[in-house]
Amino acid sequence: MNFLAHVFLSGDDFPLALGNLIADKIKGNELKIYPPSVQRGIFLHREIDHFTDTHPLFKACVTLLFPTYRHYSRVIVDMYFDHFLAVLWNRFHPLELSEFSTQFYTKLNTTDIEFSEKTERFIDALITYNWFEQYQTIQGLHSILLQMDKRTRFDSNLANSTTELVEKYSYFQNNFLDFMQDLIRFSKLKTLEL
Repeated sequence: MNFLAHVFLSGDDFPLALGNLIADKIKGNELKIYPPSVQRGIFLHREIDHFTDTHPLFKACVTLLFPTYRHYSRVIVDMYFDHFLAVLWNRFHPLELSEFSTQFYTKLNTTDIEFSEKTERFIDALITYNWFEQYQTIQGLHSILLQMDKRTRFDSNLANSTTELVEKYSYFQNNFLDFMQDLIRFSKLKTLEL
């Protein structure tokens, strides 16, 4: 799952959501600079990633894209699933996505937690380009994938992957909906354990 899903799966717990959001940027001992409440979110993110990567529905979507996108297929399906979460947001959350995004971005801007320069740049980009709401449209998703495409070391062709999304929209959406039920249950249980 990508950024919107990780924040959503943290519920109303901002430190948990913050850790869940920034987890991919945190390497090695850097974890220790964050308070335990944020560390829980980092651990939750890793558990969610493992659950996602090993889930049959997610793996089926990755397998479908693999001949074209190789090891970037997993990243692309993460992005597709954030797109569906954004499009179908009102099925999952009582607030409108715009209100949810604004509230979360405000908390990010006002938190007293200090970040590394790399993490600060990531948070600035997330807010500036309003990624959560960008996920709602194919064009917005294409835009984000294009930004990611420019940062990959190898030719990833990420931006063009919206073509497969449009062509097989129902397939990916149905897999997302079935998968999301399992992921929400898993995340709630895992949050209680951490």
